[in-house]
Formats: sequence, C-alpha cells, structure tokens
Amino acid sequence: MTTTPLTVGKLLDRTHDMLQLEHIEGTDGLERRVENPDVSSPGLAIAGYVKRFPAQRLQVLGETEITYLQSLDSEVRRRHLTTFFSFPIPCVFITKGQHPTADLVELAAAAGIGLIRSHLKTNEFYTRIKPWLEEEFAPTMNLHGSLSDIFGVGLLFVGRSGIGKSECVLDLVERGHRLVADDLVVARRRGTDVLIGRGLERQRHHMEIRGVGLVDIPSIFGVRAVRQQKRIEVVVQLEEWNQGEAVDRTGLDTETTTILDVELPKVRVPLNPGKNITVIAEVIALNHLLKYSGVNTAEQFNERLMRQMRAPKDVMRYLQDDNE
Repeated sequence: MTTTPLTVGKLLDRTHDMLQLEHIEGTDGLERRVENPDVSSPGLAIAGYVKRFPAQRLQVLGETEITYLQSLDSEVRRRHLTTFFSFPIPCVFITKGQHPTADLVELAAAAGIGLIRSHLKTNEFYTRIKPWLEEEFAPTMNLHGSLSDIFGVGLLFVGRSGIGKSECVLDLVERGHRLVADDLVVARRRGTDVLIGRGLERQRHHMEIRGVGLVDIPSIFGVRAVRQQKRIEVVVQLEEWNQGEAVDRTGLDTETTTILDVELPKVRVPLNPGKNITVIAEVIALNHLLKYSGVNTAEQFNERLMRQMRAPKDVMRYLQDDNE
C-alpha cells in the first residue's frame, strides 16, 4: 500500500489549477500532513463551540463563515479564532476569492497553519476536492500479474513468474482485446466493493516477452489495443497441470479471493501442452457476463439434472424408450 504522506504543499501543487488555488501571503504550514480525506466547514467552531470539532479534517471558510467573522467584535473574533487555531488543523481554505481579515491571517501564521484561497464558489470547491481526496486516500496495493479487458470484463491473470501470463494477454490483444497493465498492476479500491487496476505511468503499456524483450503494444497494435485503467472483476490463476490434483469440472464449486477487502471470483486454470488459454479466457469473461445478468449455467444444469432424477419412473422409462 502507498505510504508517501500527503502534505499541504503537495496538495497545493497537485490541485492548483483544478481548484484555482493561491497560498495567502504571510502564512506557512505547507509541510503539515493531510491525514484525513474529509473536508468540512467549521461553522460552530468559529462561533466558539468546539466540543465536537473534527480538527483533523481540511477546513473550508465560505462566504457565510467569512461574513460571520467580519460581523463579530474584534476582541470576540480574536478569541474565537485563537481557540480555532489551537487545534491541529491541516490547513484552511477560503472560497470565492474572499480576502481574510488581518487577524485571521495573523493568528493562522502564529499557529503555523496555512491559509489557501480558492476562486471557486464553495459548492464547486467541494464538488471538485472531495473526489480528488477520495482517490488520493483510497487503499492501494501493487499486484504481480497482468490485467486485460476482455469483452468489457477485467481479468487479472496471476501465477508464478514465467508461467505465461504476458504471452496469454499478448495473444488476447492480437485477438482484439485490450491490455491494461502487464507484470505490475496497481490496484486501488473505490468505495467498498470496486477495485480499479492500472499500470505504472513509466511502463506506458510495454510488455516483456521472454526471448523477445520489451514490446510497445500501442505502437504495434494501435491505441485501441490498450486502456488506462479497468475494474478488476475476475482473478484467473494460471497453474501448472498436476495429474493427481482435483480440478473443478462443473463450475459449482466457486472460489473467491480477497484483494483490499474486496471479494472477487477466482478461476483456476491448469496449463498443459495444447491448451488454448486465450479462448478459455474469453469464455471466462463471457461466463462472468452471464452470471452478472442472472444466468448461472452450472446451477441451471444441476437443477435440470436433479429434476430429471426426481421424475416418476414411468416418465423416465418413456424417455429411454422413445426412439423417434
């Protein structure tokens, strides 16, 4: 998982254009860490009530808060602001391009807390910064495998090094499917049950094929052969064929795996000479789409078989003797 801390300075650099930000002169605090993805308005806190003040969040002063502060007597305002800035606040945003009062800048500077002005309206500011923070703080993990988009289904191929993951995905690309990432997949959780996979930026859809070397997929197959990211929906475990190992042959014994607390269906595919793994991968994707639409072939076949076994004997005899 990612461990690089997000500081106020990094946030300012990365969202400067998107949020139309400027650091208010006279304040610092750019080295402070942002450790919470939430952002809120400190309405009650600047009014003096701080018993339930979430100080670990990024704070936003909109037009209502700034107008309220300006309406206070200077002594009362300084008292409330002194209490406000006594908490370990990461930083304070001021929206709509408003100018803070002199004591607001003075007390923020004394506490080492940065004031950052945005020229966006308050609602627009919230709309833009919240998804960015959710993405930034989403749990992330690096996975050894290859991710491909097959018929719109994200298949993550995993297995030991050299078993043929890259070759399988390369064959799928040649058949018209798309590569997302090879060798190293960066998985990021969104919400509670969505896992998004993408490759490293410096890889730029290159693949390593043993005996050939690095292959630039977009240059060979065109830009339609790749995509930047894809939801991981099925994990395909490539394994060496073991004659004595039991293998699921009906699809009733479904297996799952968990990545970043997201449960995913897992399909084990034993490899032996002559097996067409790319066609099998396409069938896995199509079978997943069927299940997603409510059609489970294995369960339907099993139910039909059980109904036939429970049928009256005269019906079974008729079916067996029917020679037409």
